[in-house]
Formats: sequence, structure tokens, C-alpha cells
Amino acid sequence: MPLTKRISQAHPDFTTKLSKMALPLRPLVRINHGDPHPLFPQTYLHFWLLTSSQLDDFASFYHQRTPCEFSSWYPCPVFESWDKNAGVEEKRRRIGRFIGLRGCESPVSERMIQDEARRARWREEEEELMFRRKFGGC
Repeated sequence: MPLTKRISQAHPDFTTKLSKMALPLRPLVRINHGDPHPLFPQTYLHFWLLTSSQLDDFASFYHQRTPCEFSSWYPCPVFESWDKNAGVEEKRRRIGRFIGLRGCESPVSERMIQDEARRARWREEEEELMFRRKFGGC
């Protein structure tokens, strides 16, 4: 029995994951020249195998590493400044979002939610205090 068949019997999601990794990607072209990056990944698997330096090169090739007049012309530009010292996961997430891959959105942490709730409470308290000052504590 072939290895993939044995693995898929033991792990039913394996075949689905393997199929997804084989899905082809359509290359994004550079705005000012119309050519795709020479190492643009052909499949999801190729995308997940990109190295940190390759992701840096992508960001540079597609005008996302150093902002210029073409940076915002892409469908999903990288709005935050590109950090070449960021981890490969962060770079992959940003480039994935940039080329239109699902599941590469910025993660929302519990701390970010708590901070936003704290700011909202503070704004409400400030508005209430201003109201009381304006209308004499009604």
C-alpha cells in the first residue's frame, strides 16, 4: 500500500491538506513593469516554503519594502512598514495577505481587545464628566 494511502487512512485530513497544498497560485504582476516575481510560488506549498530573505525580496520587488509612488496601487498593499528583522511567520502573513491568500489577516489578540474596551470606557467617562460640568451635575 502506498505511503500516502496509509497516512490518509490514519489521518483523514491528510488528503484534504495535501490537495490544498497542491492548489495553484496565479502570479501577481509588478505595477510598473507587468512582470511577476521570478520566484513567485506556483502552489500553496511553494508559498509556505518561502524563506525570510525570499519574502524580503518579494516585498522589495512589489514596492512594499520601501514605500514609493507604486506601493498603494496594489489590491492589498502592506500598510505597516516592512520590518526585515520580523519573523518569517509575520513576513509570510503579510505577503500572503498582499497576494490575496485567505487566512493571512492580522491576528487580533486578547490584549488588543482589552485595550480597545479600556479606551472606550475612558471615552465614555470623559464624555459623562464633560456633560456633568456643562449641565451642572444633572
